[in-house]
Amino acid sequence: MENKPIDVSRLGTIRCEIAPEPRTTLEGDQRRDREGNPLWVTGLAVRQPEGRRVDTIDVTTVGQPQGLTEGAEVRVTNLWGRDWSLEGRTGTTYRADAITPVPGSGGVSAGSAAAAGPRGKSSGGDS
Repeated sequence: MENKPIDVSRLGTIRCEIAPEPRTTLEGDQRRDREGNPLWVTGLAVRQPEGRRVDTIDVTTVGQPQGLTEGAEVRVTNLWGRDWSLEGRTGTTYRADAITPVPGSGGVSAGSAAAAGPRGKSSGGDS
C-alpha cells in the first residue's frame, strides 16, 4: 500500500481529543518502529472549515508528543495516511512526524481527563 501525504493546511481546526498513549500489541506490549523506537497514538478531532462535521482520527508518532492537553488545538507535522485491508475489514492508518500544542489554545489537562485503556488499533472502520 502507498503512503499518501495529507495537506494539513486544508483540514481546518485540529484538536487533541485523547492524550497520547502507548500504541500496543494485542498482548499489551508497546509497539515499536523498525529502529526500535516506541510508538504513541493520539486521538485528534479534525473540523472541516466549510461545515459542522468533525472527524476523529488516531495518529501514530514515534516518541511521545509532549505538552498536549485534551481539547487544546494542535499542529501536526508531516501527516500521511495509508489505506489497509485485512480479513474483509478496511480502514486508514495515520502517521505524523510530530504533534505539538498551539500556544494559548486551552484544553483540559490530560491528568484530569478520564483514563482510557491502551489503544493499539488504527481508526479505520468497516466499509
